[in-house]
Amino acid sequence: MVRLGTGIGWRPEIADAVERMPGIDWVETVAENVCPGHLPESLLRLRERGVTVVPHGVSLGLGGAERPDEGRLTALAERARALGSPLVTEHIAFVRAGGALTASPRLEAGHLLPVPRTRDALDVLCENVRIAQDALPVPLAVENIAALFSWPGEEMTEGQFLYELADRTGVRLLIDVANLHTNHVNRGEDPARALAELPLEAIAYVHVAGGFERDGVWHDSHAHPVPRPVLDILTDLASRVSPAGVLLERDENFPEPAELERELETIREALATGGARRAAAPAEPARTGSPGVAVAPAPVRERLALAQTALLSALVAGTPAPEGFDRVRLGVQARALAGKRADVLAKVAPELPVILGDGYRPAFLAYAQRHPMTGGYRRDALDFAGHLLDEGRLADADARAELREWWLERSGPKPRSRRPAVRLARATRRVLLRR
Repeated sequence: MVRLGTGIGWRPEIADAVERMPGIDWVETVAENVCPGHLPESLLRLRERGVTVVPHGVSLGLGGAERPDEGRLTALAERARALGSPLVTEHIAFVRAGGALTASPRLEAGHLLPVPRTRDALDVLCENVRIAQDALPVPLAVENIAALFSWPGEEMTEGQFLYELADRTGVRLLIDVANLHTNHVNRGEDPARALAELPLEAIAYVHVAGGFERDGVWHDSHAHPVPRPVLDILTDLASRVSPAGVLLERDENFPEPAELERELETIREALATGGARRAAAPAEPARTGSPGVAVAPAPVRERLALAQTALLSALVAGTPAPEGFDRVRLGVQARALAGKRADVLAKVAPELPVILGDGYRPAFLAYAQRHPMTGGYRRDALDFAGHLLDEGRLADADARAELREWWLERSGPKPRSRRPAVRLARATRRVLLRR
C-alpha cells in the first residue's frame, strides 16, 4: 500500500496557496478537469517537488446498469499516466440512466447518486469494477458517497456492501468520513457500525470535508469547515487502522490559506488521537478475502437499469416518484440537483450569467424542471440558450442579441472565423441588431 500522508484537494482557485502550504505530502485533482497534454503548471511544479498527484474521477458511473464507457476509462488511464499517479479513484454511484437497456432517452444526473444495496446491484457493480481495473494502468480505489435518500428494499448495510465489494474484486476503498456523517443524519446509519464492518486493510486513503444542515437534512457541500462530528468519525477510524493517506476536500467558498492550514492541523490532531487509542488497544486480526469472478447476468442489468431510470426521471424530468421512495426527500434531492446543475453551468459557460444578469438562475431552474440534461454540461448550456431564444423569453433586446450571438458562436460544427474582416462584420451586425 502506498503511504500518502496528509493532502489537500487541488483546485485552480487555491493552486498558489497549495504550493506554499507546509506539510502537504500529496494532492488530488478532479480527473475530468485536467488535460493530459496540457497539465496545469502548478501540478507540474508540485510533481517536480515530489508531491504525489492522484486523479479523482466523477463521471464514470461504476454503479450504473451499463458497463463502463471505454472512452471514459481510456481518459482516466491517460490522466494517471500523465500525472505519474500510484492509483486512481472513482465513486460507488450512478450518474446516468436510460439508453439501450431501457429503450428510453439517456438522462444525466450531473451528480453522484446512490446505488441500491442489493445483491443485484452488487453483482453489476463488481463486474463494472473488474472492467475498470483491467483497463487502468494503476490500482483503482472507490469511494462511498453521501446520499439524501434511501432505496426501498435494501439488503445490506453500507459496511456490508463495501466489504462484499472489496472481498469479491480486490478493489481498494476510499472512505469519506464526511459522507458517513451525511448518511448518519439523512439515513439514520451508524458510522461506528459502518467502520466496524469495513475491511480496514482495503482502505487506500480517507476524505474529510465539510457541509451544512438545513431542515434536518445534511448537505455535503465541500464548501464549509469540517465539523466536529466528522472529525470524531475520523478519530474512530484512526483508532482502528492507520490510514495510508488523509485528504481535505474543499470545492468552493475557499477561505484564506491560513484557515485551510488550521483545518489540516485539526485533521492531524484527530488522527493522532485515534492513533493513541489504537496503540493502547489490542490488535484485531485483519479479515481477508479471495477475489472471485464477478459477472452480472443480462436480466440483472436490465432490472437495475429500469429502476435507476425511473428514479432519475423522477429527479430530473418531473415524472412520479417510484413506489417505496420518500417523496419529500426526492423533492429535496431534485432541487439540489437543479441547483448544482445551475452552478456548474455558470462555470462551464460563464457568459450566460453575465448576459442574463439576475435572471439567469430563476430562468435556468424553471427550464430544468422540464428539460433534463442528456449530453453533458456544454450541450446543456447550448440547449438552455436555444430554449430561451426559441421561446422568446427574453424581453431585453440587448440581452437577446448577445445571447443569440453567443449561441451562434458555439453551436456550429466548427469555431466561427477569427479573421479581422469577419469579426468586424459580426460586430457590425450586433450593433445593427441592438438598434
